[in-house]
Amino acid sequence: MKLIKTALEGCLVIEPKVHGDARGFFYESFNANRFAEAGLDLRFVQTNVSRSEQGVLRGLHYQWPNPQGKLVSVLEGEVYDVAVDIRTGSPTRGQWAAAILSAENKRHFWIPEGFAHGFAVLSGPATFVYQCTAHYDGAADAGIRWNDAELAIDWPLARPSLSDKDEQAPFLADVAADKLPVCA
Repeated sequence: MKLIKTALEGCLVIEPKVHGDARGFFYESFNANRFAEAGLDLRFVQTNVSRSEQGVLRGLHYQWPNPQGKLVSVLEGEVYDVAVDIRTGSPTRGQWAAAILSAENKRHFWIPEGFAHGFAVLSGPATFVYQCTAHYDGAADAGIRWNDAELAIDWPLARPSLSDKDEQAPFLADVAADKLPVCA
């Protein structure tokens, strides 16, 4: 596998080694030993799958307290995936990194704990997989507005389809400090 660093410390694009021929392909989506050898000692406790139509934008989501790290990938379609450093005290707070994830490129995106995450569906439809380091905690569920001007995320959709929750999420500057992760 190949690790590609982003501008955000710890946030990585991961390209698995794909073995393929005319019959199809095979690749390891996750191997704890190989990831640990690469410096990512991860333990997943929950796997989620979502399916969304073209034009849907989900995010920017995070949990605090009880943060989740997420290894995300796409099984069908294509998405523009975004991670935002929202950690108080981080030198890259408010900065973001993005990756195109698709069934074709088989890339994964590692979003460390303390980051907000979202994606926009570029194809129709897309099936998205999240492997999470912590269980979902509804009481800790939170979000940041997808179009926060301070973040200036270059989303490829001008008018995405949003949930009510995502449409009404607060701007990062309006979130109380005790409701945000802290840089370790």
